[in-house]
Amino acid sequence: MTPNDAAAGTRPDGLDGAVALITGAARGIGAAVARRLAAEGARLVLADVDAERGAALAEELDAAFVRCDVREPADNQAAVAAARDRFGGLDLAFLNAGVASGCGLDGDFDPEAYRRAMAINLDGVVYGVHAALPALRARGGGDIIATASMAALTPTPFDPVYGAGKAAVVALVRSLAPNHVGEGVRVNALCPSFADTDIIAPLREELERTGFPILDVSDVVEAFMRILAAGGTGEAWYVVPGRPAEPFRFRGVPGPR
Repeated sequence: MTPNDAAAGTRPDGLDGAVALITGAARGIGAAVARRLAAEGARLVLADVDAERGAALAEELDAAFVRCDVREPADNQAAVAAARDRFGGLDLAFLNAGVASGCGLDGDFDPEAYRRAMAINLDGVVYGVHAALPALRARGGGDIIATASMAALTPTPFDPVYGAGKAAVVALVRSLAPNHVGEGVRVNALCPSFADTDIIAPLREELERTGFPILDVSDVVEAFMRILAAGGTGEAWYVVPGRPAEPFRFRGVPGPR
């Protein structure tokens, strides 16, 4: 498929030839998913603030790299534009960039740390969706997957700000999805437990001391692939050690009637 075909709205079958944008792509879950998608034949735009790591991974995978601060709407638009310019369109947006807040709400509350965490974890998804939707529509549909967390589905007392931001991502995904079913755009959330990435560095010693299981990143990648294969929308897929990933069932919520 040529870029001109893609620009005309031709959508690839499966992942071979599909165009994927990944934010937070330079390391961790983003880099692992990038390697898997590249192995499946996808063409990639990697977006991250870490230009050195991101560019090195792009060279490894024959991908494009864009320096992207997801807190900035213009950076998100530029990342999607890079997918159109280099590969002719966009089929998949993996909005993965995220950080721990390290922000308590007692005397050590830091408004700057709070705002930074919410801007990356939530605003980055909002701006990413806004940028990606027109490009996905132009292809006749596609997928948006946002990295949330098990912190969105269960209390996270050690980082309540992180939990609040990730819970907002799940609510956003569930509320957005019905609006885009008719366009063939699926919107889902990936909710891993503690995965073996840099984000858990401040917690690792305590997790190991208490015997809390740490997810292998490969398990998160497999869950990501299951979301794509399932074809659902508006779902929040949990990923925890020792059981297969599947959508969380929001049962028992009272309706308006």
